[in-house]
Amino acid sequence: MNLDDVLPSISRPSRYLGGEPGSIKKDLGKVEVTFALAFPDVYEVGMSHLGFPILYHILNGLDWAAAERAYAPWPDLEAHLRDTSTALCSLESERPLGAFDIVGFTLQYELSYSNLLNMLDLAGIPRRRVQRDDQAPLIVVGGPCAFNPEPLADFIDCAVIGDGEEAVVDLCEALRVSRAAGESRDQLLRRLAAIEGVYVPALFDVDYRADGALAAIRPLQQGYERVRRRFLADLETAPYPTSPILPFMNTIHNRVAVEIARGCTRGCRFCQAGYIYRPVRERSPARIAEIIEQSLANSGYEEVSLLSLSTGDYSCIEPLLKGLMDRYAEQKVAVSFPSLRVGSLTAELMEEIKKVRKTGFTLAPEAGTERMRQVINKGITEEDLLETTRSAFALGWRLVKLYFMMGLPTETDEDLQGIIELAAKAKRSGRGTEGGADVNASVSTFVPKPHTPFQWEPQIGVEETLRRQKLLREGLQKKKVRLKWHEAQLSFMEGVFARGDRRLGAAIERAVDLGCRFDGWRDHFRFDLWQQAFADCGIDPAWYLRERGRDEVLPWDHIDCGLPKSYLESERRKALACAPTPDCRDGACSACGVCDFEELRMRQVQHGEVPLPERPAEAPPGEEDRYKVRLRLRKDGKARFVGHLEFMTVFHRAARRAQLPVRFSGGFHPQPRISFPDALPTGVESDAEIIDIELFRALSAEQVVTALNAQLPEGFRILEGAGLPWKSPSPSGSIREVIYQVKLPPAAPADLAGRLVEFLSAEAVPALRDKGHRQVSVDLRPGVLDLELVDGALLLKMTKGSPTLLAAHLLGCTQEEARHLRIRKVATVLE
Repeated sequence: MNLDDVLPSISRPSRYLGGEPGSIKKDLGKVEVTFALAFPDVYEVGMSHLGFPILYHILNGLDWAAAERAYAPWPDLEAHLRDTSTALCSLESERPLGAFDIVGFTLQYELSYSNLLNMLDLAGIPRRRVQRDDQAPLIVVGGPCAFNPEPLADFIDCAVIGDGEEAVVDLCEALRVSRAAGESRDQLLRRLAAIEGVYVPALFDVDYRADGALAAIRPLQQGYERVRRRFLADLETAPYPTSPILPFMNTIHNRVAVEIARGCTRGCRFCQAGYIYRPVRERSPARIAEIIEQSLANSGYEEVSLLSLSTGDYSCIEPLLKGLMDRYAEQKVAVSFPSLRVGSLTAELMEEIKKVRKTGFTLAPEAGTERMRQVINKGITEEDLLETTRSAFALGWRLVKLYFMMGLPTETDEDLQGIIELAAKAKRSGRGTEGGADVNASVSTFVPKPHTPFQWEPQIGVEETLRRQKLLREGLQKKKVRLKWHEAQLSFMEGVFARGDRRLGAAIERAVDLGCRFDGWRDHFRFDLWQQAFADCGIDPAWYLRERGRDEVLPWDHIDCGLPKSYLESERRKALACAPTPDCRDGACSACGVCDFEELRMRQVQHGEVPLPERPAEAPPGEEDRYKVRLRLRKDGKARFVGHLEFMTVFHRAARRAQLPVRFSGGFHPQPRISFPDALPTGVESDAEIIDIELFRALSAEQVVTALNAQLPEGFRILEGAGLPWKSPSPSGSIREVIYQVKLPPAAPADLAGRLVEFLSAEAVPALRDKGHRQVSVDLRPGVLDLELVDGALLLKMTKGSPTLLAAHLLGCTQEEARHLRIRKVATVLE
């Protein structure tokens, strides 16, 4: 998939470059199994997902297997692929997905299903399982949505249910053995069905009643009546990547992410993850510290995030957090974690969080009244929440974000009013604190999920969602609390597919044909097209939001998540009675049925201090410890499509990995003292990027150049360096002249020499410059010192301005055409 011709024309080209530090490119001709890890969303979303890098490194750790990555192309690139009949390829080797042995999709969100089918189309892989022959890749899915894979059952070969670390290796080994035995595809699928946690839809048939409900889910292979979830018994010994793939672009979560625990036993009755990822398994502080130390050294990241379904419940969270902050404070590395459960916040923990606070503090009370919190088994009181917000504001936070749900079972308008009042009380709890206090409320619509006590409950429809949103919006506005909500139509669609069956496959296919893509993106979601797709297929989508009968066969009943249906039914009865179920982490076993109390059991670490690797003490830099090195850097090849801000991040992290003694600015958000030139236009190459780096310990220019070149990715290279007095002006303040070389296209104007003379003799040269969706008038003449034609190239000698816009004017082409020219900065002349 050679994208050189299209990258200048598409948005965010760094999504498609590959070759990021930490990525692995094997010789695919020397391995037995090739696996394409496919994420059905755009790169910056997929690169923020924790599971992908785990599987990527596990598979690439096998001598006989190779894993590569693919993401959903944005519509502008999709149009190019379709127009040129080019297949969607992997990032690492640019190999078509259809040439891989396995294509594995992660299902994190129901509204990514259309992207999955679209990616199959773009790869040239037949959508439906029955259309694929023995040479087609095996299509596999995993992730939380795989716990009800039925809407995609006709399109996939198998689904991995549960933890994938071991299952994915078993899957590849089965394919390897099957191929050696010369088995057919049907024989391979039966072999896969023998793997614990692997569901093969082709080995089940579904019968329906006259009223549309399921009558039976019939196994077609003896002994394969139910598929039990795959469990990873011990997180401590599980492999975890410590050489992260470092994206060129800024992704949603661009940091070292460490899973400190898996599973949660709080028992919030709406939370699917809390049920399907049981039991709780914690990593030891020593292992967490080891992962972080290695990951920071290999990445150059400046932030660490501690991840878990309930991070504050980690057994050693306070000593862990304090130890990490003490360990990395001098390196200017922040430690953070996602939204916290109110009941898990102690005064000591909040004091530690305060040290790395950003702009907001996030809490999730979920419901506004005590009754509703008892229904959902949230286990926190109003006073718990207000005490936490009071402490947060007193400790210096200016903004608290509160997450709620509406549409929960038994909810009334009185409960909605409770959300309004609780948010207002939280805001008032900050009165009198320095700088004031603010509260934002975020309210999503409850979607009943499979394998939860609420899987039988109805979901409110679009009209009722809009009514309740209006009630909340008007009420919170009076309390001067901002409201953020989830689109009613998006929640409707999520609910349809969360509890859907195989018949929805036809609607997904029709919607893709109608043009549905990126349905989770508000700007791209087309509810009208989905309504047409449902109508064309004779499906009433609202039927899937109805309450399910207690004895009704559910589409996912043959998927065993480890908790018996009887336990979920008992929790539903408790919810309607407002009865609590205590957390078995600290109390009696709740008898959910997931543990065998031998291999599979809760695994918690013991309280204690965190053993961290010792680092030799280094005296803090004094004001006199200042040294400056000026570097000249080359940026070419695919690297020319890395934008300026992205390039700055690449360089900063390379300097961290090189362990250069870089000085930092002062203040609350210290920044490395590295000075860059003016932004080089995306797509322009350069031999003359001037960068100044200030150090607090003397190093020779040669040492700095060598250390950085060992860490910079392909396409970036330091050509030379020199020491300077530390008070020397920055590169941007020292530039006298910049020279660009433009390779002339075959269709260059015959009178180009005359155009240059005319330009240089003019006092002003007006032109229109594209700026977003509009054009602005600019004068090209200021900033141009000279123009020359030398050996079939145009030389632009400038002090400021866009070389691309200038070249477009001189060559008589559009700005779009000029972006495809090979333009190179060949020299920077300094004062």
